[in-house]
Amino acid sequence: MNEFSQSLGVKVSAWSFAAVLGLTSAAAFAGKMDVKLSGDQEVPAVKSAGSGSGSITINDDGSVSGSVTATGFTPTAAHIHQAAAGKNGPVIVPFTKEGDKFSAPAGAKLTPDQMKAYKAGELYVNVHSAANPGGEVRAQLKP
Repeated sequence: MNEFSQSLGVKVSAWSFAAVLGLTSAAAFAGKMDVKLSGDQEVPAVKSAGSGSGSITINDDGSVSGSVTATGFTPTAAHIHQAAAGKNGPVIVPFTKEGDKFSAPAGAKLTPDQMKAYKAGELYVNVHSAANPGGEVRAQLKP
């Protein structure tokens, strides 16, 4: 192999590696997240014997699926909100209730601005109760 073809091979390999790394990094923003909700993540923090858990998926196209289940208290509603950790924000995906389980409705989809917020770690899911109508338990959604 001459010097030119060796140099070209190294450049192509380095470029290919960079391209794959870039695609892998972009794909890391979307996907399935296992969440554990607690009162200490609420703003302000809630002293609750309750908790929640579930799995939320946010795909690259903004589509949302998944569910959370509350235990240790009587849940009244659940949503995905837009705000950074330590802050409260508006509801962007209201969940539907089935017993103590709440699910993203079919067809739920984030807007491009909401996807940017998700990628920045500025979305959270929480479950509300009559005793804590602002939220009993919460978990930040992290890509």
